[in-house]
Formats: sequence, C-alpha cells, structure tokens
Amino acid sequence: MTQAGRQGSPRNSSGRTSAGHQSARTQGAGGAGRGQRDFSKGGGDRPFKRPKPREEAFVDPDLNPGGGAPEQADRKAGAKPARKPAARKPGAGKAPGTPGALKPKPRIGAGAAKATGSSAFGGERFGQNLGPVRKPARKRGPRGPVPQSELHDADGVRLQKVMASAGVASRRVCEEMIAEGRVEVDGQVVTELGVRVDPKTAVIHVDGLRIQLDENMVYMVFNKPKGVVSTMEDPDGRPCISDFVRNHHGERLFHVGRLDVATEGLLLLTNDGELANRLTHPSYEVPKTYLVQVRGPFPQGVGAQLKAGIELEDGIASVDSFKLVDSTPGHVLIEVVLHSGKNRIVRRLFDAVGFPVLRLVRVKVGPIGLGDQRQGSIRNLGKQEVGHLLASVGL
Repeated sequence: MTQAGRQGSPRNSSGRTSAGHQSARTQGAGGAGRGQRDFSKGGGDRPFKRPKPREEAFVDPDLNPGGGAPEQADRKAGAKPARKPAARKPGAGKAPGTPGALKPKPRIGAGAAKATGSSAFGGERFGQNLGPVRKPARKRGPRGPVPQSELHDADGVRLQKVMASAGVASRRVCEEMIAEGRVEVDGQVVTELGVRVDPKTAVIHVDGLRIQLDENMVYMVFNKPKGVVSTMEDPDGRPCISDFVRNHHGERLFHVGRLDVATEGLLLLTNDGELANRLTHPSYEVPKTYLVQVRGPFPQGVGAQLKAGIELEDGIASVDSFKLVDSTPGHVLIEVVLHSGKNRIVRRLFDAVGFPVLRLVRVKVGPIGLGDQRQGSIRNLGKQEVGHLLASVGL
C-alpha cells in the first residue's frame, strides 16, 4: 500500500483508495455488498412490502359518457363539490336557540337586496346615512287626488332624468322607484314614467326624502371652538365664523341660531333662508342635543326636576330628555335634549338647580350630528343629510 493510501487524501478522510471506491460502486450496482442495504428488496430492519394495486372508482358510462373520473367530469361541467351534510355537523339535531345549536344563516331575498340597492342616494360617498325619514307630525287639511296630467310639463325634463341628475340613483333605478310609487311631485305620488317636470319649481320627494335641485344652495356644519363669536363679523376683532369659512366657499352664508362665546359644537351654515327660518322657529320644535359638564356628585332628583320645568325670569323652561353619560370624581357629564331656542337656556337651567355649567357642547341639531368632526373644521352636508334636514321642518 502506498503512502497516499495509508494517509488518505483530502477528499477521502477514511483512508480508502480510489480502487476501494470503485469496488464499492461495483458492488452497489450488482448487488448489496457487505454492510450495505438492498433498497430494491426493502433492506434494513423492515421487510419489503409491495404496494397494493389502486382501486379505481366505478364510472357509469351513461352518467359519464366522456370518460374519466367523476370528480373531473363534475369540474368540467362546472358543478360545485358536494358539501358536508348538515346532519353530520355538531349541534345539527338541537333545537334553534338552545346552547350548541347551529345558528341559522340570514337569507337575503331578492326584494330586500333590491330595496337596499335602490335607496335614495344609496351610492353617496359623503355625509352620513341617517336611515328612514321621520317627518314632524303637523296637522294638515285633507288633500284630494290630483290628476297626473296636471303635473306634466310639456317643456320640462323627464322625472327620472331629473332624479338621476340630482344623484338619487341611476336612471333605470329611478324608473323603478317611480313605477313602485315611491316618488312624489308637489305632494302627489307619480307612477307614470312619461311625466315631465320643471326642475326650477318642482318639489320632489323619494321615500319622503326631499331632493334639493338648486345647485346654488349650500349647507354646511361648523364645529365651533370655544372663544369664537357666532357672527360673520365682529367689530371688536374677536375670532368669528368668517375666519373659518373664508377659504371654503365664495357664497355668502349665514348661521342658523347662535352659540355663546364659551359654548362649543355644532353650528349650521347655509344660504337657504326658508330652511333657516323654520329651524329657528319655535313652532317646528327642532330638537337640539347638548353635552353638559358640571361638578359632581349629581343628585338623582335634579334630572326629573329639569324635565318637569324650571321657573326662569322669562317663563317656565324644561328639557325634553335627561341622561347621565359619564361620572368621574368631581365631574359629571350629562346629555340633555331640548327644542327651546332661548338665549343661554341650558346654562340658565343648570344655574337654577345649583349646578353651574363647566363646559357645554352642542352635538346635534335635528337629524344632523357632529360625529367625529374635528373642532374648528367645516364640512358640506351630504345630499341625504340635506334631505333629512329639509324633511324635519316639513320642506
């Protein structure tokens, strides 16, 4: 044996020669050598087992004339794979409502899906979804049926086109709304598709929601911060509304109602004079929601006292609802709703019961709420919000 065979090479540290490698490969090719496993017969400690022949599923030539596996035929035909029977699921045999019973899946019928998709301004991206319209209960005299021929204006525009231009829905959906009797023109239900109206004079409602056809009308919500005067101009140079609305719109706006300098929250801005007059008129009783912070603890009987009425210098005043929202050591947060528009009415009511207001925020006027609008910002109302606001005062 040579010196290289005794010491081994870097590639073979075991000391085997190249001849030894060749003999091992020769033995592995012809048969198992000493200390080698014969993988062709199983080898090792486990006995060799031949695989069982695969059983093919029976294919009925009448049901599967094209041949192939049934699963493949179903896939070619577009059929869905069979689901697990409901009887095999845990809790299938239990009565609905009992612990462990299967929950029924909600089924949405074609009518429900159609009603959801065809709601007025359903595709609007801006504003808040306020749900169905709630009109104020106002006494009106009986109105007789008006022939739809009297509502037709030969020089006007088709009703469905006017609705689609106002953003109610597509023209096809608007036609369905008209056929279903959900559209009113000047207080009369219209069901004929050929009716033409004048967009400048017609008053159109869809599901009780007023459609504003005048594009020049502006409706905004301003979240007034503390220290801002509720006027467009202030001779003393204090911050006022015009400082915030100057960069939003060139139209001359005026505010609906007032908030004192120390009060924060919602203030409506518009150029619709009729709406502003109705929102501030006491006969329409538009509710306003406030969050009031006072020092605690707050006795239980004071809320009932405020709802019953408090004698003030200009008469008896009361709140429509009273709710305790939060209570922390030394402070109480209360939500009150009232429709009175008297000056500083909330502060005077709480002063009369012995709990001066520490902080006052108006969060809602009629159907319009602040939501998560940041303080000092102004946003345009959505068309659905405008419709709800108009409907709240009978417009």
